[in-house]
Amino acid sequence: MPNYDYQCEKCGEVFEVFQSMKDEKLTDCPKEGCDGRVKRLLGTGAGLIFKGEGFYETDYRSDSYKAGEKKASEAGKVKKEGGEKKGESQPKKSSEPSS
Repeated sequence: MPNYDYQCEKCGEVFEVFQSMKDEKLTDCPKEGCDGRVKRLLGTGAGLIFKGEGFYETDYRSDSYKAGEKKASEAGKVKKEGGEKKGESQPKKSSEPSS
């Protein structure tokens, strides 16, 4: 069950109520001596964090998307392997004129 924030339109009192999603919204200010109406404030949400596999973004991609990603990752590997080998150095060109 979520917490809901309410604010009284008359006295400005802000309060939080723990209630079911099925419950009716509050209408009257609970502050003693205040007969103002309250409105429910918009909350920031629960801040869910999904970790690991098994979520829509990664599991239900189209076959064409998966094929494109595979080609892109293979192309990246080829570029890295196709460069100079470690330990080998290219001869440096001299900028001095030869005699």
